[in-house]
Amino acid sequence: MAGWVPPRRVTNDDLPASWQVTDDWVRSRTGIGSRHRADPGTATSDVALEAAARVLEGAETVDTVLLASSTPDHPIPASAPAVAARLGLGPVAAFDIAAVCSGFVYGLATGAGLIASGVSRRLLLVGADVYSNLLDPADRSSGILFGDGAGAVLLRAGEPGEPGELLGCDLGSDGGNAGLITVPDGGARSRASGVPPGHGDHHFRMQGADVYKQAVVRMTQSARSLLDRLGWEPLDVDHFVPHQANARILEAVSLRLGIPYERCFLNLAEVGNTGAASIPLALADAQEADRLREGERVLITAFGGGLTWGSAAFTWPSAPAGPTTSTTARRERS
Repeated sequence: MAGWVPPRRVTNDDLPASWQVTDDWVRSRTGIGSRHRADPGTATSDVALEAAARVLEGAETVDTVLLASSTPDHPIPASAPAVAARLGLGPVAAFDIAAVCSGFVYGLATGAGLIASGVSRRLLLVGADVYSNLLDPADRSSGILFGDGAGAVLLRAGEPGEPGELLGCDLGSDGGNAGLITVPDGGARSRASGVPPGHGDHHFRMQGADVYKQAVVRMTQSARSLLDRLGWEPLDVDHFVPHQANARILEAVSLRLGIPYERCFLNLAEVGNTGAASIPLALADAQEADRLREGERVLITAFGGGLTWGSAAFTWPSAPAGPTTSTTARRERS
């Protein structure tokens, strides 16, 4: 695992005065104390490259690159081929996965399928988002939540029972509620409407109260479904690493699942909601904090726009696939 966040740290005290928020107000509602923001001119492929390069240090070459992101550099082409080229990987398979904050879990399932089918032997999966490019400067409800960053992991073919084994995934979606999390304009739908380019709403929009309800229900149902399929009881989970969206959501999901909250790893306070980067960043920080041991059972779950959701379970590998980098060290090395 490896993770990276931009060096510019934005604390709650640094938020715009026009939002009329305090550190206590933000922490009490979200659990977030700071987030990292990319400098102007920084795109998603730039932050993805940082995490990818770190995870590939000293590793064998890969034959596939998957980039989970809802903030691609362009509508066309996908950003994954650019990341692969900048890494010097040659003409490998590369494509994007658009499942918003569930993207990393969708990427794990996709990567596992590519490996199981023999299409890929060693695969690089990156979750990366630069939400600061989409946020409305006047929207404090989203502005207090989101940060920028990237996390990466290497997947390879292995043997049953080997530490690091991906044991199962559960995925779902509900397009009927797509409007709860959206960027209204900028795609083919808005172009087909006849509205002149540049005259629509290109900012990230989220209906917070409804998203909260959906996130708690969907992540709980998905995680419970996967636990049942694996024959695990809640106490069989050594580490629960949910999408770092909002502390209240995570506490509610943990409680409903019956997983002790002390087994839930959070780095939300330091980095905020980093979209598809959220779970791999949390895993990298958990490894750096020496919280994970070989063979321990890990459950992850996520919820995002689409609506999409998903869960995955695996055992922790015998050694990290690449160098991990904690939040503090990431800033110092940037």
